[in-house]
Amino acid sequence: MGRILPVRLGVNLDHVATVRQARKTTEPSPVQAALLAELGGADQITIHLREDRRHIQDDDLELMRRVTQLPINQEMGVTEEMLGIALRIHPNVACLVPEKRVEVTTEGGLDVVGNRERVARAMERLHAAGIAVSLFIDPDPAQVRIAAELGAEAIELHTGEYANSRDAEQATQLHRLEAAAVLGCDLGLEVHAGHGLTYQNVSRVASIPQIVELNIGHSIIARALYVGLRQAVAEMRTLLAEARNEARLNSLSDK
Repeated sequence: MGRILPVRLGVNLDHVATVRQARKTTEPSPVQAALLAELGGADQITIHLREDRRHIQDDDLELMRRVTQLPINQEMGVTEEMLGIALRIHPNVACLVPEKRVEVTTEGGLDVVGNRERVARAMERLHAAGIAVSLFIDPDPAQVRIAAELGAEAIELHTGEYANSRDAEQATQLHRLEAAAVLGCDLGLEVHAGHGLTYQNVSRVASIPQIVELNIGHSIIARALYVGLRQAVAEMRTLLAEARNEARLNSLSDK
């Protein structure tokens, strides 16, 4: 294994918009939140423009693209509407995710194997516009391999099963993430991870050397209610750095 690089932090601001949409008003502003996240050490802003517009709105995405200096990672369903918006707004990364109207939050990874042609057509259009593509998938070897075959720049491993499990089962889910991350890296993919990660469970995932980016939202926004968004992001940034340093020391001791 080569040098262990720092892990990037993408801050998902969907739930800033959730609070605003509860009253259908103008505050809090996800755009202002993006500026605070940047001050706290975020490397990227992640937002999911959903079909039902339950939190982030079109105007948020458009204004964020103009205002923040950070890269924008647009999570999006594989639909004609969302492709059109991405091609117009031109985010730095389009992360293709599954989406169901009835779900509270994303329940699993995108089935790229079962939707190969549809995903391939969407990726072709995004790539033609110069937009990098990440595929949000379960840590399943078949899904990782097809992502590489289709030419994705990155995969984002769904960490929900890890986050929702405990003890021996959590160790099993962590092993799945590790194996998928190694495979993805070997196939030339950038490996990202996210979903359900918190201040309590993030360190073990951040210690996986092949994972170079974590996207975290709900836990950071919840923490921000107590300490402010800039501080909440900085605290998560510190946890990631500590986990990475430990991984680096462990790798040196194994040599």
